[in-house]
Amino acid sequence: MSDCCSAVSRNNGGAGPGEAERILPRGKAGEAILVKGGETFVGTHEPVLEIDGEGPERKVIIGDFLLEAETVTVRRFAAFVEATGYITEAEKFGCSAVFVDLMQDRQPAANSVTATPWWGRVDGATWKSPEGPGSSIEDRMDHPVTQVSLNDAVAFAQWVGGRLPTEAEWEHAARGGNRRRRYPWGDEEPTDTDVFCNIWQGRFPHHNTMADGFFGTAPARSFKSTEDGFYNLAGNVWEWTSDPFRVRSLSRQAKMRNEQARKNAEKVLKGGSFLCHKSYCYRYRIAARMGLSPDSASSNTGFRVAYDIRA
Repeated sequence: MSDCCSAVSRNNGGAGPGEAERILPRGKAGEAILVKGGETFVGTHEPVLEIDGEGPERKVIIGDFLLEAETVTVRRFAAFVEATGYITEAEKFGCSAVFVDLMQDRQPAANSVTATPWWGRVDGATWKSPEGPGSSIEDRMDHPVTQVSLNDAVAFAQWVGGRLPTEAEWEHAARGGNRRRRYPWGDEEPTDTDVFCNIWQGRFPHHNTMADGFFGTAPARSFKSTEDGFYNLAGNVWEWTSDPFRVRSLSRQAKMRNEQARKNAEKVLKGGSFLCHKSYCYRYRIAARMGLSPDSASSNTGFRVAYDIRA
C-alpha cells in the first residue's frame, strides 16, 4: 500500500529473508492489563475511508486476554537482541523506509518513493539507526522501537511468551470494552491546537507546528492513558496485529485491493502514527486500519504484545 501513512509495502509476497523464528520465552514481559472479552465488534457503520475496509461493523466473540500498557520500547527490544542475537529484516535487507524530514542529511533519501516523496528508502536504516547511518537511539530508549517488521514483532512476542493482538482485541481494548467511541479517549476531535496524542499538527508535509511537543516519535508513555491504563493507542506509531488485511466489499476497487493484499500476505496495522492528520490521513481513529506485507518496516511502525490467559 502506498499512501502518506507509510512507505510502499515490500512486494515479495511476505517471504522475506527473515521469517519469524521460533524463539523460546526468556524475556521479561511488560506491564500487561487484563481485558475482559465477550461479545464485541470490529469496524464501524460510518466508515471514513471505505477502501481501507473500516466497515461495515461486525460482531465478534473474543476471550479474556492481556495487553501491554505501552508499545515495546527501544530499550526492551535492545535487551531482546542482546539476549538472542536476533537480526531484524531491515538489517538483512540492508535498507528501510525513513520519513525524510527526520534526517539531518537528506542525501540518503535519493531513492524516494515516487508517489510519496516524503518517504525514502535509506541504506542502513534499522531499529538501532532509525534514520540510517549516523542516527542513534541513545536518547530514545523509552520511545517505541521502530523499523521492525511483523516478523520481528512476532519473534519478540514469542521471546516474552506472548503474541500480537488480533484486530478485534486491539479495538476492544482501545474502546474500553463493547462501546462505541471514535478515539481511545472518547469522541473529542484532535485539532492543530487541541492535543490528545502524537499526530501531525499543521500542513503536511511542509510544516509541523509540533503543538504536541514532538516531530517524530514520543516516549511510549506520553500523553494521558485510557481509563484502563493503555498509552498511545492513537498516533505515535502504527501497531502490527496478527490479522490478514481484507476489505469486506464487493466493489471493483475493493477486489483489486484484496488481490494486492493477498499477493503480499498483508497484515493489519492499527492506531495511526505521528505522521497522521485529518486533512490527508485520518487513520488515528479506532476503526481506521492499514495493511502492509509482514516484512515491511518504517520510521513509524511498532507493536505491543498481547498474552493469552492461562489456567
